[in-house]
Amino acid sequence: MNVDIFFQLVVKRYLGGVLLSLILLNSHLSFAEGQQQESESKVAKLSWFIPDGLRADPQVFNIYQWAREGKLPNIKKMMEMGSYGYSIPVFPSHTPANFAALVTGMYPRTNGIPDGPMRIEGKSLEKPSVGGFSSAARKVPAIWGELGQDRSVVLLSMPGSTPPELKQNAITIRGRWGGWGADLHSVIYEKMSIEQRTKLARNSRLFMQGMELTQYIDPNSALKWPSTTPKSKESFLRFEFFNLPFYAKLQQKDNASGSKYDSIVISRDMEKVDASIKKGQWSKWIPVTVIWNDRKVKTNVKFNLIAIGPGDFFRIRLVADNLNDFIVDPSLASTEIESDIGPMVDFPDNFPSQLVYYPEDKKVFLDEANMSLKWHRDVVDSIYKRYKPDIFLHDIYTPNQMLTSRWWMGYIDPSSERYGDVSKLEREKLWLEVKDMYKGIDDIVGKTMQNADKDTVIVLSSDHGAIPLNKSVQLNNLFAKKGWITYDINPKTGEPVIDWEKSKVVFLKMSNIYINPRGLGPVYQRTSGEDYDELRAQVIRALEELRDEKGIAPLDAAVKWEDVDSVLKLPADRTGDLVVANKPGYGWSEDITANLQVFSIPLETGYKQAVFADNVQGLWAPFIIVGKGIKHNYQIKEPIRNVDQLPTIFRAMHIDLPQKVEGRTVNEIFK
Repeated sequence: MNVDIFFQLVVKRYLGGVLLSLILLNSHLSFAEGQQQESESKVAKLSWFIPDGLRADPQVFNIYQWAREGKLPNIKKMMEMGSYGYSIPVFPSHTPANFAALVTGMYPRTNGIPDGPMRIEGKSLEKPSVGGFSSAARKVPAIWGELGQDRSVVLLSMPGSTPPELKQNAITIRGRWGGWGADLHSVIYEKMSIEQRTKLARNSRLFMQGMELTQYIDPNSALKWPSTTPKSKESFLRFEFFNLPFYAKLQQKDNASGSKYDSIVISRDMEKVDASIKKGQWSKWIPVTVIWNDRKVKTNVKFNLIAIGPGDFFRIRLVADNLNDFIVDPSLASTEIESDIGPMVDFPDNFPSQLVYYPEDKKVFLDEANMSLKWHRDVVDSIYKRYKPDIFLHDIYTPNQMLTSRWWMGYIDPSSERYGDVSKLEREKLWLEVKDMYKGIDDIVGKTMQNADKDTVIVLSSDHGAIPLNKSVQLNNLFAKKGWITYDINPKTGEPVIDWEKSKVVFLKMSNIYINPRGLGPVYQRTSGEDYDELRAQVIRALEELRDEKGIAPLDAAVKWEDVDSVLKLPADRTGDLVVANKPGYGWSEDITANLQVFSIPLETGYKQAVFADNVQGLWAPFIIVGKGIKHNYQIKEPIRNVDQLPTIFRAMHIDLPQKVEGRTVNEIFK
């Protein structure tokens, strides 16, 4: 055979083999890519844990550094498996507005939630006419509305989830303050003191409007128990919890205490003893039936004797089981979950804070915080084992309660004016308590990761952080001094009673000032005209000229209602005539006090409301996301915004975005 012909044949065979190999390789790659796409298309599950008020920032609460040091091992694992960074809340940087931003991907101007208590035209200003924690207040669907049509959903303690919106394949557990269901709040019972009651004033009531969270009662010798052997020293009480009467007697049990009271016995019928406890002790859970909206509700309560003495002084804590058939939909889930892990302690204390008035309150707070962290950790196993949800959104309010309470933030953040009030050793102990709470959050993260499968996108984030509160600014005291508010103060409770028809200017939580020169009642109407413009200008000048004893102005901005959409991304129809932002360290208050003092030092040392968060790192929160196609151990270059989280999660799940989403997808985290 000719050498040239032979060479040509060899080359053809070689090139043919290479071509065939390339075809086969390309086919294999196409098949593998198809398999990967098919696998990624199955990523239709989501586990999103959103602890309320979990601060994360690069300087003081550097949780990513804590994780790298091994103090938060499960968060460390999330960081290694995914991408992480910081997220900035929307104004006014508090819970209802930011949960709505997270679960809709939209700003308040679009989703309709700029606040918790909201007032609107045509309604009285005396009470909120729209509640920002209610699902009915939201103007657009939440993420569970978008994903819950063909997937099973569990929503646990999620603001904005009640009344329940999903009717099939969904479980909604205590939406928290949504105005739905038998929401049983924990209570304190204390010896009657007009001085202490008037000091609390409206702060004794849930959200300053609802039931009394601290109730004052007098001992009554006529309540002597008929069938018990009298002790040498006893004092008798009666109190109620949701129409269920309890009877108690203060006793001296320990001879070493002399003639002083040192314990309390509690009963529902003055015969059978339900609890017998000393100072600082907790009772066991007591099964009870209470009356809510004329319905019998089976629940559980437990007691702590916070303080007893001197004399017949007492301070008793009743913690309510937050799980019952009327706060869960479908109701059967309440029985199932409670049979798995017992009564629910959702979070410690309440709003406004009650466990801030006595030194003994701190231990009770920590006890309740630990109960709540344990319950929220254990419930993850129960929910995944029983219901195997495709979508699980889970909130716990405990971080917010701790970081905005009296006992911690003001003494651990160097920017606080109270930072130097404790020693270095005391501060180290406070940091240990705070980091124990973060460790509790980390344990819940660990349970989530154990239960979520490989097709689940796992997210840890929060609605906002918290910063030190140095001074409270009673704006309504300022307005009263100007003659713009007409009011009386109830001498028995210290609560102000405003004459709305005679009042022209009032501040209402969290950042709204309502103005009408012709009166704010009986219903509020937005007005206009020269007299309105002049009065509003006077209010702005008064705020701009306001100074504390150091000459510092607390006002950061006063935005007219016409501009709130463009400047603050708030809905004008649910804001006041002015929306006011305070400088960090200052917090607006609704209080009207007899002395009309404008500036005061509050007991609470942490807060977050009405502060512009962009340059205030203490208000930032974490964002960590794990899932297929997401970069591993990748730190996001710049802080994102809360509205960016939903579109990013949707991309990670390979789901088309809702049309109205205003947040941007954080594309840098994807491979």
